[in-house]
Amino acid sequence: MGPETFTEELTDALARIQRLLRRRLRGGLSGPRLRGAEVELLRLVEARPGIRISDAARALHLAGNSVSTLVNHLVRDGYLVRETDPADRRAARLLLTDAARRRLADWKRRRAELVGRHVARLDEADREALRAALPALRKLAATLHEEAEES
Repeated sequence: MGPETFTEELTDALARIQRLLRRRLRGGLSGPRLRGAEVELLRLVEARPGIRISDAARALHLAGNSVSTLVNHLVRDGYLVRETDPADRRAARLLLTDAARRRLADWKRRRAELVGRHVARLDEADREALRAALPALRKLAATLHEEAEES
């Protein structure tokens, strides 16, 4: 397998897994359906409580007005709270609501159960190959993130 074929197959496999996970996890959720970018923003706020909208836009590689629109939807739906930043009264800091914490915890639990169930169906050699690939996949994600940060 040539390098172009390998990278194309890797990209296709990763995209297909992500798409199937999103599709399978979409069902069975209570409350309004969240788009991928909304879940990404909630996960970012969970990791960095009090993050400013401008910093969230940079971290997500989105335009500030796009993140503002996401924030407005999530505030309206009861998942985010917008607080005035005491250091800069013109800026807003973002915090999760209890409903968002519950929704993210449920999503993580369901995702782990789904992936765990399907990984368990693989034979031991395939499970070990996936385990062995994790460090390389993490490095790939890190280099992609670094390149996105630079642009």
